[in-house]
Amino acid sequence: MSTIPASGAGGLLREWRERRNLSQMALASGAAVSTRHLSFIETGRSRPSREMIIHLADRLDVPLRERNRLLLAAGYAPVYGARPLEGEEMAPVRDALQRFLTAHEPYPALVVDRCWNLVLMNGAVQTLLSGVAAHLLEPPVNGLRVTLHPDGMAPAIENLGEWAWHIVDRLDRAIGVTADPDLAALREELAGYPGVRDALRAGPPPARPASEMILPLSLRHPAGTLSFFATQTVFGNPTDVTLSELSIEAFYPADRATADLLAAAAG
Repeated sequence: MSTIPASGAGGLLREWRERRNLSQMALASGAAVSTRHLSFIETGRSRPSREMIIHLADRLDVPLRERNRLLLAAGYAPVYGARPLEGEEMAPVRDALQRFLTAHEPYPALVVDRCWNLVLMNGAVQTLLSGVAAHLLEPPVNGLRVTLHPDGMAPAIENLGEWAWHIVDRLDRAIGVTADPDLAALREELAGYPGVRDALRAGPPPARPASEMILPLSLRHPAGTLSFFATQTVFGNPTDVTLSELSIEAFYPADRATADLLAAAAG
């Protein structure tokens, strides 16, 4: 019987299991397969079926993009589509996203992909971009780069140290979940920016008072200080790679003064 190299699908499955800090026994038990069979798959002594790969990937919460990679490594065709957002099939999705963004005005909201590249935004986002250098707004626009770059929003962020720690921590968690090399490269880039580098060297910021439930983004603006809290919304149970990697970043005023300034700016 021929042996599949461990560097193929079995090796990738092992990498994901170890990334999730699961033993073979724990994964086998949760997936209702024998530990022996799982061991044979990981070492290449047994070729997993398409259904088994999808089943184990589901238990390991492997991103859809990486599930396709697992299938290809095992000699199967990918099963998860990756339709371009601008395509005809995605028109209902685009319409839904645009309705959400428009309804959120006069507060800023934007849609980003897995690397926080800007996909869509509403008009209120321009309020956040006051003073950002033109070169950072040339496509593809990256939301995290715009936020932390010294030519971007960073000079206007009053709590830059806290916000830099928040973003880097969020990136670290995303890298841990997805093992995405593009995110790792972005994290390395951001960590080299002066404000971010200084914040990371200084160590974690002091804990906020228990009375403060959310870390705000405090932004100096010609009209006054703007204070926001942010939420993230993702599609539930997506079966398309593009959809699974989109998220809506919506900003809400954290105080009455910010709400009034945004309303006035919207006319």
